[in-house]
Amino acid sequence: MGQTPRALQPSLSERHFFGAELRRMRERADLSQARLGAMIRFSADLVRRVETADRFPSREFVEACDRALAADGALIRLLPLLGKRPNSEGEQSVSSPAGHAGVANLLRTYSARPSGTSEMVIRVPFQPGVLDRAALDWLNASAGPLLYVTRRPGSPDQVREEDMFSAETALEMFRQLDHTHGAGRVHAQVQRYIEDELNRLLANPPASEAIGRRLYTLAAGFFELCGYQAVDTGAHGLAQRRYLRALRLTQAADDRLYGSYLLAVNIGHLALHCGHPEPALRMALTAVRGGEGLATPAVKAGLHAVVARSHARLGREGECLRHLDIAERHLARSRPEDEPTWIRYFTTAYLADEMAHCFHDLGRPQQTQQQLAVALAALSPTHVRRLAIDTALLASSLAAAGRIDEACVAGREAVDHAAKTASHRCLQRVVEVQADLEPYRCELEVREFGEYVRHQLPLAAV
Repeated sequence: MGQTPRALQPSLSERHFFGAELRRMRERADLSQARLGAMIRFSADLVRRVETADRFPSREFVEACDRALAADGALIRLLPLLGKRPNSEGEQSVSSPAGHAGVANLLRTYSARPSGTSEMVIRVPFQPGVLDRAALDWLNASAGPLLYVTRRPGSPDQVREEDMFSAETALEMFRQLDHTHGAGRVHAQVQRYIEDELNRLLANPPASEAIGRRLYTLAAGFFELCGYQAVDTGAHGLAQRRYLRALRLTQAADDRLYGSYLLAVNIGHLALHCGHPEPALRMALTAVRGGEGLATPAVKAGLHAVVARSHARLGREGECLRHLDIAERHLARSRPEDEPTWIRYFTTAYLADEMAHCFHDLGRPQQTQQQLAVALAALSPTHVRRLAIDTALLASSLAAAGRIDEACVAGREAVDHAAKTASHRCLQRVVEVQADLEPYRCELEVREFGEYVRHQLPLAAV
């Protein structure tokens, strides 16, 4: 009796992603592992081990599989995701504290390269003055022609369903790696994928209008991720440019719903992060207006949450609470299966995170802690960056309430999470915890916490 194939999680590591793609193509071709092995002159056991992410595939193996499965280069184009080949053919991926060794190997491969975020790029400022024009252009844009050129059906360089599936799965994998490792260790490989694979797709005509729209929405997703990663590396001006490019791509895709999300949740949050709540409020309100009649319940909840965050930063408690109530009521009507995939993360727990930030800005520590308890309880252990940020916010809230011992305990936990990432935002949040504890600097617990930061996370020491 045959064994049940090992379940893979394509977003867990680049080897899982490749293995899942190889298995999908083999099963579509109705080939057994033994039959494919015979066709490519490799053992069936090697096919099995590559599919189950237990073995690093060689270029020769990948090229042979691509030919045998008539993949037209789809498997070969995944080679950049795999990084450099290990020194030993027998090297296998094993578990490690940071995830699978395959991920760690890939991240090490890119860590030797220039980060792509030079000091000069980081110094490029965020420019709130350009946002109003971009928001107005988006709001007034009419549905126009897409940016692709149709060629005769069956052209060999057309973008097909196969290409879209692979690229969409790659985007999801990169998002998961970003959540786990932080942008500082992942953004180079995202940039390389954009330069190699995404640009190739954008240069070729889609097989249908539907695929063309998906292609530009996909490209917007990649640039949204790049913008988010730029925020995470402290390059706020670069983040602004990436987000605005993603917004323009949604116009090319005629995807107004995703555009409203980018305008409020990404660009609005960026303005808040850079200390500009009034432009953030204008972006969020424009998104609410522009997405009217199209927005699903979860998207509406996300947009109103940013409106609430902006009002909280401006000290307008009544307006903040009103929009939080609107967000809660919309989210209560949401059904995940009816929502776009890119908003399904916005659950009750995520709204609790937004509410916690609102209450913290309003100076209400007890409500902040209540909402953080909900948010932290639902977070996946792999979302290390969010765990670090929310735990640090909890520490700041406890400090504001005068519960210094508990604040230091939560602060240590935040440091432990942050030390596992390469995230500028995590460092910044730990710095803020130390600033919030500064009035109690003579307390033994606070001094010991400062020493802990200097030892475990020296870049955040003050």
